[in-house]
Amino acid sequence: MWSWIIPILTLIVGLVGGFFFGVFYLRRQMEQMQSNPEMLQQMAKKMGYNLNKQQMNKVQNMMKNQKWK
Repeated sequence: MWSWIIPILTLIVGLVGGFFFGVFYLRRQMEQMQSNPEMLQQMAKKMGYNLNKQQMNKVQNMMKNQKWK
């Protein structure tokens, strides 16, 4: 019986821990992108967009207004 319970519990703990670590990491990356326009530009290029100066300012202002915490 323990050979079924322990793997299931470790799977659940791993999934929950991985989810919370992923959320923490993503929030930290988004906070760093707020103050670093080069990172925003790289992310936009990876997604297939080429942002000009006005669009970049609009994106930065939008991200500053977001509440990450």
